[in-house]
Amino acid sequence: MAIVKSFKCVRPGDDMVKQVASLPYDVYDRKEAKAAVAGKPYAFLNIDRPETAFDDDFDMYSKEAYLKAKELYDEFKNNGIYKKDVENSYYLYELTMNGRSQIGIVGLASVDDYLNDIIKKHEKTREEKEIDRINHVDIVDAQTGPIFLAYKKNDDLKKIISENSLLEPIYDFVSEDNVRHRVWKIDKFYNDQIFECFKNIPALYIADGHHRAASAVKVALKRREKENNIDAEYNYFLSVIFDERQLHILPYNRILLESNEKSTEEIIDLISENFDMKESPILEEIKDRHEFGMLINDKFFILRAKENVLAGVEGDSIKSLDVSILQDMVLDPIFGIKDPRTDERIKFAGGIRGVSYLKSELDSGNGVVAFLMHPTSMEELFAVADDNKLMPPKSTWFEPKLRSGIFIHEI
Repeated sequence: MAIVKSFKCVRPGDDMVKQVASLPYDVYDRKEAKAAVAGKPYAFLNIDRPETAFDDDFDMYSKEAYLKAKELYDEFKNNGIYKKDVENSYYLYELTMNGRSQIGIVGLASVDDYLNDIIKKHEKTREEKEIDRINHVDIVDAQTGPIFLAYKKNDDLKKIISENSLLEPIYDFVSEDNVRHRVWKIDKFYNDQIFECFKNIPALYIADGHHRAASAVKVALKRREKENNIDAEYNYFLSVIFDERQLHILPYNRILLESNEKSTEEIIDLISENFDMKESPILEEIKDRHEFGMLINDKFFILRAKENVLAGVEGDSIKSLDVSILQDMVLDPIFGIKDPRTDERIKFAGGIRGVSYLKSELDSGNGVVAFLMHPTSMEELFAVADDNKLMPPKSTWFEPKLRSGIFIHEI
């Protein structure tokens, strides 16, 4: 059973929320982050990326940086930009992009559920990426970026969400990227019902935010060494939790920068050994599982994995993924790319950019071959996590991104 608690949220006033809400800290490099906060003193990114307040050669991982984040956070509270709710609540958070909406429950997930694999993972984390957020959370004494969790369909929670989303939202704004954000504070009448609903859900799944979750857990473990207070707020981490039916995964496309000294004809011949191929007008998306689009030499092909290939991976939650089939049958044997995490001859493009971006990269000489993927499904993500396995790199792209700074959990 999963534990998801209500909490006393620290959040901005409705007149400030649009100025405060920021994309996650890790979608920017250092230069981009500094540009993003220019002229935006109330953007939460100032707190999430405190090095933006210093010169470009400043050590962004120094203790001084995190103390700056704490100083800014306290300043935001002292100036009334943020206030803390007086009662424990759950919230609903809806994001609408391109006419499609998804709505999740905001609450606190359990560190112990994470440690006991009730909260399931599908991605490997890197310690060096965790350390930054460990220091940030520990010194600011607050969790500021929600973890994106999912659960298998649940009609009881669906009913509660439907009833509360008919009410007047406490926030309703459109961000710069044209995503509409609405938030409802759920009536406390529902608190016990929501808690019990989650207790009847056997597992939660991290959709996005593996490093943030791991960091929150390690802060909790660090504090438990000093005092093992089971009621302490650090035993829980801020989350937005979605029914699987609400979510839509976008493809994570591939661009190869080199041809591995093979001609277009050789590449086509080698691929045709394991894929049925046909030339086609350029498609905006790949609609069927185990099909791929390939851009090469101003031509577009549809590839379909042959039956013998599919028979060889049937029943394997990892090898049957389209990203695995492409890696095992094309990228490694034909292009020599054995580890896409580290090989500099491949780059990745989130599906929000579309096939036009792939074509523009090839046209400008920034690649020689591009592959348009069919998106990984939520069912595939669940299957990998349930098998306690890890997805290959760059398997999923979730959009729109949850904003930081709308909800804060003080620990």
